[in-house]
Amino acid sequence: MPELKIQCPKCSNEIELTEQLAGPMLADLQASFNDELAKQEAQATKALAAAQAQAKDAAKAETAAEQAALEERIKAQDEKLREAQKAQADALKREEELKDKEAEMELTLQKMLAAERPVLAEKLSREADEKAGLRLAEQAQVMEGMKRQIEALKQKSEQGSMQTQGEAAEIVLEETLAAAFPTDGFVPIAKGVSGADVRQDVTGPNGTSGSILWESKRTKNWTAGWLAKLRNDQRTSGCEVAVITSHALPEGVESFGLVDGIWVCAPRYAVPLATSLRQGLIDVASAKGRAMGQESKMEMVYDYLTGTQFKQRVDAIVERFEDMQDNLRKERVFIEKQWALRAKQIDLVIASTVGMHGDLQGIAGRSMPEIESVDALLIGKDD
Repeated sequence: MPELKIQCPKCSNEIELTEQLAGPMLADLQASFNDELAKQEAQATKALAAAQAQAKDAAKAETAAEQAALEERIKAQDEKLREAQKAQADALKREEELKDKEAEMELTLQKMLAAERPVLAEKLSREADEKAGLRLAEQAQVMEGMKRQIEALKQKSEQGSMQTQGEAAEIVLEETLAAAFPTDGFVPIAKGVSGADVRQDVTGPNGTSGSILWESKRTKNWTAGWLAKLRNDQRTSGCEVAVITSHALPEGVESFGLVDGIWVCAPRYAVPLATSLRQGLIDVASAKGRAMGQESKMEMVYDYLTGTQFKQRVDAIVERFEDMQDNLRKERVFIEKQWALRAKQIDLVIASTVGMHGDLQGIAGRSMPEIESVDALLIGKDD
């Protein structure tokens, strides 16, 4: 153990601390140190306790604030939940009230419809009759307008060039005959050249059997001078037969006939008459080939062609042709009548349906649902 020395504060001499001298001092110092340490420990313990109490109080305060905030949120959520439940209950109540009102309205509507059905039926029938009358009046106006247009066109057509009309008739006649007899030759008479309209060269088994001279007329009245002119043209051209086709026929001729050595027929009888005349020319040519020089037979054939028997046979051919045309025309008229009747019936059904829907809309208002099929009927009718 090293030696411990202290200096005297008075004399400044160093005094060696021995155990006997230092013991009491150390004891006092130790006691003083222990007291001081105890005080500090007490103060630290007190401060620690105070800090712990303060921390505990702060924790309690924070917990209380959080709990209060949580309670406020829970309270707000409970309030919102009550409001939502109330709103849901109100909505269910309104829905039930609306259902009750709809059921009541439907019942009222049914009662009104039951009460108004006879009146409505009478009204629909009256409106249908009025619409039908209006439609007939409109159709009459349309027909009157069409008649006026037809008359105007007819006047314009009649005011056209007679030469142009004659040329058109010639073309139609030539095309009709050429289509019916494709083996024959057709030679139109040139413009400005004196003569008829078309020359038909009949082709038979042994070549050309003869010629038919055709003249077409498109006037309202028959002119007897046409016969003399065509006879002159026939002699000039050397044709065996001459025919005039005209809408206006001489007195006593209804379809066709032989007048002063010239055949006269309506345009629609041109083909059947040409068929008979061709066959007569072919028969004459064949007879010439078989009996050259037998003038008596030639005279007999000529008498046959200009006689009653030949005319009766031609009459039979033309009558059959006319019967077929009449049957075809009757069938067309019948089909057109049926179509017009069914179209009118469909229009009446559509008008009645649409009118009933409009009446119901006027009674029910906006609660009346839209019916797409009725709208489609309206659109289809307008189209």
